[in-house]
Amino acid sequence: MTPSFVGIKTCLLATALLLRAGLPSQGASFEVKRGINLDQWVTWPMEDKWHDETALLPFPEWKRFVGPDKLAALKQDGFDFVRMPIDPAPFLSERAEPLRDQLFAGVLDAVKMLNTAGLKVIVDLHLIERSDNPANGMAGVLASPDRFDLYLDLVRRMGRELASQDPEQVAFELMNEPGTVCDETGNADWRDRLLKLYAAARPSASKLTLVLTGGCAGNADGLLALDPDLIADENVIWTFHSYQPFLLTHQGAMWAGDFIRYVTGLTYPLDSSTPAVREVIRQRIKDEAPMMRRAGMLAYLDEQLGELQTPEKLQAVITDPVNRVAKWANDHAISPDRILLGEFGMIRQEYQNPFVMPPESRAAYAKDVISTAETHGFSWAIWGYGGAFGIVESFDGQAAEPQVLDVIRSLPPSTEALNLRPGKD
Repeated sequence: MTPSFVGIKTCLLATALLLRAGLPSQGASFEVKRGINLDQWVTWPMEDKWHDETALLPFPEWKRFVGPDKLAALKQDGFDFVRMPIDPAPFLSERAEPLRDQLFAGVLDAVKMLNTAGLKVIVDLHLIERSDNPANGMAGVLASPDRFDLYLDLVRRMGRELASQDPEQVAFELMNEPGTVCDETGNADWRDRLLKLYAAARPSASKLTLVLTGGCAGNADGLLALDPDLIADENVIWTFHSYQPFLLTHQGAMWAGDFIRYVTGLTYPLDSSTPAVREVIRQRIKDEAPMMRRAGMLAYLDEQLGELQTPEKLQAVITDPVNRVAKWANDHAISPDRILLGEFGMIRQEYQNPFVMPPESRAAYAKDVISTAETHGFSWAIWGYGGAFGIVESFDGQAAEPQVLDVIRSLPPSTEALNLRPGKD
């Protein structure tokens, strides 16, 4: 096909999908400012147990551990909404099919619990990679047209179920961090998939605010590669995630690549302890990393530390993705209150790793990211409630150090934060 023909075909496809979707005329009724991500799974039951109610229910699983009192405490801490990750895998699994109606009912029950606590909710379909059945994970859904069609069916039904809820209290996020390639050649692939997701959701959830993202794992680059004018819908929030600087936010995370697992002990911001910690990390890489990877890892460590060694450089790393999204929004006449920094955070402790990030570092990081987002008038949701990145709890229901929550508790009212936006008096 010639490039011009491909372009015409894409435009026709987009137009057809949008016409089928039946665009609503009203603007977004779902307005939020400060949020927290709830946990997705805690005990991680494998798919071979999903026929068993005791393994899969209640759903979402956090309801076993987080009740009305803890939800009410989040409201008191200063959060006005929760981003609620929902693993699509049980809804896609044949093994869990007998429980499917109960799974949808569980989602609605969780929404009502949160609303009763005074918290608005983004229901986030949160695909991950799965080892027990890759077909029901991110890679499987994106690689197979049949699995993606099955996912579209889930989006349609979830939209219908959520349509019964108050659109001022509930929004619907169609896919978390799409695992598409991170370059311009992959944008068309995600654009077409996003249009299909939107066309699946909008007719069944005609009044709900839809939360949409770019490809490339939902980062700023993925969002900037999109032309939001393809979805001429005012009842949409555009979202992106940022964990910059990754070297500091994911220290020791075993699941985040073969380099970062060797990195622990660095503070935020870097301080006088950095040279000594750097040598400990270098020695760990020399002793434990695969021999063929060691030289590259050592060079990468030095490169990353060099990019963070001054306050100015560190600030640039944190603000760059947010600033670029702000420019994108302005270029497309998208109001700042329709932009959501849907995930950011700093690891507390990798599971079974003895290193615990100093709470002062986590608090300083949270304060800087929140300030950057609110300066632009963006809403945000920190990751997350418990677990490795927990700011309320750590593991097994143990309380996390209070410093990050203290930052949020001390924030000025969100109406005052809006006055920080450029151009405001």
